[in-house]
Amino acid sequence: MTTNQQSIQADGHNHANEHDHGHSHGSISGCGVPTFNTRDLIVKEDIMAKAKELAQMLFQSEEIQHYQRAEKQIQDHERVQGLISQMKKKQKEIVAFQSFNNPSMVTKIEGEIEALQDELDGIPIVTEFQQSQTDINYLLQLVISVIRDTVAEKINVEDAAENEPEECIE
Repeated sequence: MTTNQQSIQADGHNHANEHDHGHSHGSISGCGVPTFNTRDLIVKEDIMAKAKELAQMLFQSEEIQHYQRAEKQIQDHERVQGLISQMKKKQKEIVAFQSFNNPSMVTKIEGEIEALQDELDGIPIVTEFQQSQTDINYLLQLVISVIRDTVAEKINVEDAAENEPEECIE
């Protein structure tokens, strides 16, 4: 069916917003506002394809590449892995002493964990890894903000052009 054929259906109504690219836009409510099934919104193929393309671009970014290099160095660094292992063991000890209602031992072990964390934070590759995590989070937040702002801007422009009838406003 061509776009022109789609816009005038058998019921004689003009459905200009309908088009054929693998999904529907849901039903129209009494106010002319389309309603969507949440699942349908999540799996729109065209949006998912673009999201995967964007994810691939992000994966190839300098920030992600740097993160992966730092992560590999952390995994291969014996001292770092030893400190992480000690901290995990101490965290389990805290849980045990909390269950025995022994706050003095909990406080003592928390101090030991803090000392281990300070030593861990003093290792340059750990600082580099943490910075790379911060950089990635910033990059992802930036992408999310651009998408959110662009969608909001488009919605505001379209809303300004087409006012809904008063009886639809809740």
